[in-house]
Amino acid sequence: MNAQADPHAITNLTQLEALFGAVGDASLKKEVDYLHPAYQALIEASPFAVLATAGPGGLDASPRGDPPGFVAIQDDKTLLLPERRGNNRIDSLRNLLADPRVALLFLVPGAGETLRVNGRANITTEPGLLQRFAMEGKPPHCVIVIKVESVFFQCARAIQRSKLWQAVPQGRPDVPTPGAMLQALTAAAIDGEKYDRELPARQKSTLY
Repeated sequence: MNAQADPHAITNLTQLEALFGAVGDASLKKEVDYLHPAYQALIEASPFAVLATAGPGGLDASPRGDPPGFVAIQDDKTLLLPERRGNNRIDSLRNLLADPRVALLFLVPGAGETLRVNGRANITTEPGLLQRFAMEGKPPHCVIVIKVESVFFQCARAIQRSKLWQAVPQGRPDVPTPGAMLQALTAAAIDGEKYDRELPARQKSTLY
């Protein structure tokens, strides 16, 4: 349903602010323009983040992960994110060439709070940085250098409501496998069973 057809649509800022009410004092004061030591502790403990970018082709939000602290703190205004091998779509990197704005959402397993970092980024292949982030002897393709503009933590309600950190059931959940999705999306041009059978070994050999 579009806004014109919906008599209950929220179409301006006054309506939106009336719907949610005033921003709490703590919600305003928690936002800073640098990496406070308390926020640095969350980044150093995080093994997973979502990177959001924008470009001519639209928006992109994609996962990044490695051992905790994989996003390095260069100083209180700079983060370094190694860009490792993936599917070679490079959607995030394409966007950065056109629009340097980025947002990162850091998660720490077991902690309800998440950390938001907004800033601007550039891509580098500086040899020293690549070697610094080598894993299993393999350097990343490049490093994303993020100049921080805004940092704040998000409250735990979303994690609490989703029960994200509750015990994970053993085995794969009842959702389609990568092979099943590819077979369905390609009208069986890709053999899903073969894809799934070969995937664990391929992921292991190409992790870094």
